[in-house]
Amino acid sequence: MHKQEYAGFWIRTGAAIIDTILIIIIAAPVLAAIYGTDYWFNGSMNQGVWDILFNYIFPAIAVIIFWMYKSATPGKMLARVRIIDEKTGGKPTTGQFIIRYIGYYVSMIPLLLGIIWVGFDKRKQGWHDKLAGTLVIKTGYKDWL
Repeated sequence: MHKQEYAGFWIRTGAAIIDTILIIIIAAPVLAAIYGTDYWFNGSMNQGVWDILFNYIFPAIAVIIFWMYKSATPGKMLARVRIIDEKTGGKPTTGQFIIRYIGYYVSMIPLLLGIIWVGFDKRKQGWHDKLAGTLVIKTGYKDWL
């Protein structure tokens, strides 16, 4: 078995951008159909139940489901990285994935410091990884086939 290479800040940022674009491609037309084109220009932080569902609840569920079945989101798969348990090197538990997702908010609150931490940590862990006991490693092309 070869040594695992941790996925750093920039590759993970690229994966997150891909995932964000995918979520926008799905959610934007639906939200525009429900609320009209004024949705994009209204200064309100919350425009109703559909806004909360498509911007927060559905993405959270989709991300956690992808993590549970693939140990990665589509962006991570395209970037050829995946999430592993830091102790066993195996697949994290569902509980770890949920803690990891909630940990994103903890990581973002203080000026994204917990996300930026990936760039400085010796194992490339963000605060969300540390909270959940996970690592993100580089993987080969054949791992997704």
